[in-house]
Amino acid sequence: MNRSIENLYVWNESRVIVNEIYNLMKNCKDYSFKDQIQRAVLSIMNNIAEGSESGSDAKYINHLNISKGSCSEVRSMLYLCEDFNICTYEERVKLQGDLRKISSGIVKLIKSLK
Repeated sequence: MNRSIENLYVWNESRVIVNEIYNLMKNCKDYSFKDQIQRAVLSIMNNIAEGSESGSDAKYINHLNISKGSCSEVRSMLYLCEDFNICTYEERVKLQGDLRKISSGIVKLIKSLK
């Protein structure tokens, strides 16, 4: 199986959302909140990458499950972004939809590895 991350839809879409979250947070002055959401969104992309090189399907699946959990964390934090006026309702809904697509893609990748 070719495990090149550059060929994975979920990795490429994760890269896009990392950039979107970083752009969204660039003016945020709550540094601990900013750090948390940025770490969580980076975890999505980086765990896909790390898992792809882990050496076994079981380890890969474990990393993918961590990525999926990070998708949920970022989706949750986006509600707070809206509450804190960091993003609009429309931005939140769009980003959460993108995260759901990534999460769904991760589930499909996990199923293909089983």
